[in-house]
Formats: sequence, structure tokens, C-alpha cells
Amino acid sequence: MILDAVDESLATLLTGLLGVPVGASRDGNGTLVLDVPAPLWLAAATRLHDDAGLDFLDWLSAVDQPDADPPGLDVVLHVIDSHPPAAPASALGAGPRRLRRALLRTRVPDADGTLASLTGLWPGVAWHERETFEMFGLVFDGSDDGSAAPLRPLLLPEGFEGTPLRKSFVLAARASKPWPGAKEPGESDAHAAPSRRKTLPPGVPDPARWPREPADDYLPPESGRSQSGRAESGQPESGRA
Repeated sequence: MILDAVDESLATLLTGLLGVPVGASRDGNGTLVLDVPAPLWLAAATRLHDDAGLDFLDWLSAVDQPDADPPGLDVVLHVIDSHPPAAPASALGAGPRRLRRALLRTRVPDADGTLASLTGLWPGVAWHERETFEMFGLVFDGSDDGSAAPLRPLLLPEGFEGTPLRKSFVLAARASKPWPGAKEPGESDAHAAPSRRKTLPPGVPDPARWPREPADDYLPPESGRSQSGRAESGQPESGRA
């Protein structure tokens, strides 16, 4: 997608403040994405907060990129301007305000595994950093949630081992029984996919036996008719004595 004047000015502003080129693009939803080196993560976030007016923290998370060069984590921060300027007035009055937002992204190589914390800018980001720490194993240097406790898990039970959102993490369900289909590339010959009938959820009728919309002249099979009903009525079947 082509950047508009507002996004171009924000990318240019950040480039000038940091003194290094900042990559600018759009994601699938059209949101501006700003790529910065990991050593400038805190400085870039500070400039977005103080100078660009993107002062509202929405979320922070990560994406595992094991096939990248170098392999590592893409850490993404979504911030919004909480005081966007009003749109130009028209004959119908003031137009709707356009939310200014941006995604700040950096790559943290697996060999490093550490990134500067943003709790000095947004105290609430401590929850996001704790979740990213336990799910991906990324350490946020200087993270402070106000408890004076070190960085620690947020959601997982005590004693849990591993980082569940890493693509290298082995799912227990897939280790204990075959998956409905190929488990990994190249395993389709060893573990053939079960038929659709076997994978229907409990309680779902077989579409081959129970049409969803029966025709008006649809009658159940002969075996499905009630023989006890004929006996109770005392009426013999047609064509029989």
C-alpha cells in the first residue's frame, strides 16, 4: 500500500530524530509499520511518545521468525494518538476524527534474546512484556511492574517449562497421538489423514445419511418405519392377507 502524507511525515520525523533510516510500510489492515534496529527500540518508542504524540499504548507482542536471517523474534508495539486533530469542517459540520496509529517493529536475534523495556514510557506495558517473556522467552531489560520483583511469568502455572508460542515448542497433544492429517512435512505417508466421517464433532449427523434439507417427498427407509405401530393399529400391510 502507498503511504499517505501523514504516514510519510511520521516516518521522516522518526528518521530525523534517530539519525538512521527508518523502514516504513503498511500491514494488511493499512496500519503504518515502522522498522527500527533493536538497539534503537527504546529511543524510537520515546520519540513516538514524546514528539509524535502517539501516547496511548494498545498492545505489545512478538512473532517467532525461525526461518529469518538471522532467526529471532519480531517484537511489535501498537501505539495511538489519544488526541487526534479534528477533520476539516464541511457543510455537514465537523468531520470524524482520524485516529493516528503506528506499529513499531524490531527484530531481536535469538543470539541476543534481550530488548530494552518500555515501562518507563508506559507503565502498563509491564503486563505485555511479562506475557511476551513467558510465551517467547524474550527478556526485557529494566522491566518494572511496580512490585520491585524481577521479570516473571504472567499466565502460565508455576513450574511450567518451555515457551508455548515459539514454533519449536512441541505440543503435548501431537506427541501423544497422531494429528488428523500429516503431523509435519513429509509425514503424510506414515500417518494418513482419517476420513471426514471420523473427524466429525460429537453429535453431528453424517450428511450421507441425514440430509440437511429433506425433499418434500422424502420418506425414511423401510427399516425405519415402525412395525410396532402397524401391530397396534391392527391394520394389515397392503397386498397381504
